[in-house]
Amino acid sequence: MMGHHDTPQDNLFLYNIYLEDRVRKDHPLRRIKELIDFNFIYKEVEDTYGQNGNVSIPPPVILKLIFLLFFYNIRSERELMETIPERIDWLWFLSYNLDSGIPDHSVLSKARKRWGHVAFKTFFERIVVQCVNAGLVDGTKIFMDASLIDANASNSSVIDTYSLNKYLHEGYLELEKRLEERDNLQGEVNTRHVSLTDPEASIVRHAGRKAKLQYKTHRAVDVLHEVITAVEVTPGAVNEAHRMASLVEIHTTNTVTQPDTVVADSQYGTIENLLSMS
Repeated sequence: MMGHHDTPQDNLFLYNIYLEDRVRKDHPLRRIKELIDFNFIYKEVEDTYGQNGNVSIPPPVILKLIFLLFFYNIRSERELMETIPERIDWLWFLSYNLDSGIPDHSVLSKARKRWGHVAFKTFFERIVVQCVNAGLVDGTKIFMDASLIDANASNSSVIDTYSLNKYLHEGYLELEKRLEERDNLQGEVNTRHVSLTDPEASIVRHAGRKAKLQYKTHRAVDVLHEVITAVEVTPGAVNEAHRMASLVEIHTTNTVTQPDTVVADSQYGTIENLLSMS
């Protein structure tokens, strides 16, 4: 006899519902939850919280939320929070229940501001160490590459530093004090134009596309399980070849292993890099 699906009705109470039983055994988040301890962040950020006031979202939950955002390539923090109630695996990973309240998306931006970049740098380093201890990183062979990331700034915010019009912009003189450090990083490239709203970004024209304000992420990836072991972020105009030595140094520090093989594209094939690896 053919069965028919009854009209769904919300139950007032749910018994014997365990999210643990509804996440498949080979789910990638299971492996991450087994190997990575997020609780170390309590100690790292305890000085940024007061003794009174509203109780915050637990710091490990914030780290897990940020992890989900990037691991699943979610377009925005708002979309992340809207999707969580629909994903049993995410609820389980966050140690939430079906009836748990979902935090507002603003908790992530507030945490970044409260903790500062040092906390997230420490977070990355601690995760790499845990991956090493779990046998997920070999350390002797790495891949190296870079990617452009759009800056959160409009091209209309860019001014020509060679033009007198720059002095019509309020606050330019204060901004000018910050340009020397940026120009030292980028050399002679992209030093004429600067964004008033995001001066650390640089204008990049890539593959015949329209020029945009961008950053560049430089990373080293261990070959064993493709764990990222070293990361740097620079203005988009910085040549990736110039960051090879520093990435090798960061990788060595984080993994306590000096790589004997670096695999990269022809952009990295400078005389300096070849000599440093010989």
